[in-house]
Amino acid sequence: MQLTSYDFRGLVNQRFCRNFFPVPASCRFELGKTVPDFTLKDSSGKTHRLSNYREKPVVVAFTRIFTEKQYCPFCYPHILAMRQAYQQFVGLGAVVLMVTSTDAKQSQMVQQDLSLEMPLLVNPSCTLFQQYGTGQALGAPLPAQFVLDGSGQLRFQHLFSFAHHNATPERLLWAVRNL
Repeated sequence: MQLTSYDFRGLVNQRFCRNFFPVPASCRFELGKTVPDFTLKDSSGKTHRLSNYREKPVVVAFTRIFTEKQYCPFCYPHILAMRQAYQQFVGLGAVVLMVTSTDAKQSQMVQQDLSLEMPLLVNPSCTLFQQYGTGQALGAPLPAQFVLDGSGQLRFQHLFSFAHHNATPERLLWAVRNL
């Protein structure tokens, strides 16, 4: 019997401690209302401002990555599914912004390791996760997905639950098609 070794270095850090105690996800925005603008850098250092994507549908997908070596068991398959569906979103004229709480170096490693075409926005302070009410538990903010129309109004939101961890890419594509 061979034992698998796991690399947990870097897992317990300041972010982990700040997000350790559970905070349930809560709806912060009403459907049909404009969500607050934000500005974040992606894993390569490029700045992304939400309001710069007006006139296009935008999918904001908050994901849960612990370190560049440790993924959330619910989010890892979702990230891979979003990667696979990415060109379908592009084909609909949508922008996909994936937001993570890992730092820039970790996010860059994740971006490269998973060959992500969509920007991986870096928010290690978790302020945007908090602003959007994603919740938190066991060392990281929880996943959530939001679909905005071309004027920045919220048209679809999915907050984490144990029954439905993430909105599937098919569900998000449906939301984009039905704007």
